[in-house]
Amino acid sequence: MATSRLLRTSAAVLAATALLISGCSSGSSSPAGEASAGGTTEAGAQRPAADATLAPLPSSTPGNLRPYYDQKLSWHPCGVSGFECATMKAPLDYAKPDAGNDLKLAVARKKATGPGSRIGSLMVNPGGPGGSAIDYLRQYAPQPAAVRARYDMVAMDPRGVARSAPVECLSNKQMDSYTQIDQTPDSPAETTKLANAYRAFAKGCASRSGKLLPHVSTIEAARDMDVLRAVLGDAKLTYVGASYGTFLGATYAGLYPSRVGRMVLDGAMNPALDARTVNLDQTAGFNTAFTAFAADCIKHKDCPLGTKSTADADRQMSAFFKKLDAHPAATGQARKLTESLATTGVIAAMYDQRAWPVLREYLAQAKGGDGRGLLTLSDSYYERDPNGTYSNQMYANPAVNCVDLASAFRNPDQVRAALPSFRKASPVFGESFAWAAMNCAYWPVKPTGTTHRIEAKGAAPILVVGTTRDPATPYTWAKALAGQLSSATLLTYEGDGHTAYGRGSDCIDTAINTYLLDGTVPPKGKRCK
Repeated sequence: MATSRLLRTSAAVLAATALLISGCSSGSSSPAGEASAGGTTEAGAQRPAADATLAPLPSSTPGNLRPYYDQKLSWHPCGVSGFECATMKAPLDYAKPDAGNDLKLAVARKKATGPGSRIGSLMVNPGGPGGSAIDYLRQYAPQPAAVRARYDMVAMDPRGVARSAPVECLSNKQMDSYTQIDQTPDSPAETTKLANAYRAFAKGCASRSGKLLPHVSTIEAARDMDVLRAVLGDAKLTYVGASYGTFLGATYAGLYPSRVGRMVLDGAMNPALDARTVNLDQTAGFNTAFTAFAADCIKHKDCPLGTKSTADADRQMSAFFKKLDAHPAATGQARKLTESLATTGVIAAMYDQRAWPVLREYLAQAKGGDGRGLLTLSDSYYERDPNGTYSNQMYANPAVNCVDLASAFRNPDQVRAALPSFRKASPVFGESFAWAAMNCAYWPVKPTGTTHRIEAKGAAPILVVGTTRDPATPYTWAKALAGQLSSATLLTYEGDGHTAYGRGSDCIDTAINTYLLDGTVPPKGKRCK
């Protein structure tokens, strides 16, 4: 069972396999420059417009927050050579700071290497929500060399994530069972079992992390970023955020527009959308990605989905999932490849076209009765290591999403009513995506966030990056965010996969690196292939 509204960079999935199901947190697909956040989705549903605009916080720091802004970090060598780590204190509740309830947030950096003068700190976040920024930094910091030379590369695991007061919900054994729950229920009994799994998950989070759950919102994480900016001694925040990291960065810009430095938002989200619209958009996005994969696959004689057409590949993929629903495939271990695990494995490969050859191989194996390969892809998505230990990403993800926005669906009846629109958005994934979107229905704390536009009036130029066939953050979201942000420029990558920076396009990388190094944004309407 994949967690609804999960976003991550493609690099994170590929790295985990050593080589989503639906994902995100909020997000309008209106064209750049339009005043309204309304419109229609690719599936034809009416898109709700957000009436509110995120208001900036006062420019002066409240006195009760001064101890956090004035703290000094104690850095020490850690992990890979050249990296330093520290712990930063942040209030559990910004409305009622209390030193006795402070959170300890993990921070890491790799100092500028030169040559050239140091520009400042560059903070990074890979998305999720729930992705470890520190782990991402360790992968990201070696490149690009020109940027690394001029910036101290910095990351902070957001509150509730990885090393920063992590949200916990289930034991590893319980998580194994949770990921295998049938997510395309065919009967009232199966529907009840799925709903009960969501209830048990939420109950586990409440019992293990109840005090933290109301305080892991994106707004609170953005406020933590401002504390870190000040503690690092930077007057403005320079930032590269990918996937959900774009929502986090845009939120920072909305709260602190005068403190925005150079900001790259790659694989952008749209904060003006409600959870149901987000999930429906993403269903269509993964359908676009799967169609691109199928079009490539049928060119190969060994394509396990045939060589006729993409429509035939859709039918064969759906039939294969249905077969696994009745008869899971062997994997050489106690866990078999169920329909839900296989769906997650296929979805994981949609994040990056470099995984397509691997997916072809693993699909062929699974159709022959060997599910080990697809199980490996599924495990990479869930961040489950070979010893059966899960990272906390799948716990932090719903914790953030469910407090940021109200649930897409409140009960199974609402899901059933929406199934036609989800199936239209994706004949292959629509049903499972629709049921996954119910995961916040039984959450133990009420959402504190709402849909809103982010304009960040007065902010320095912001660079929004969108990929035309991005599965997890559809290109329309990038256009919408660029249209909302008062100082944004949209950079377009015409291609496949999730996010664009550092994925092989010299055109994209040059444009972003130039912006980070000298502040020059690309020309309006610039497109790369």
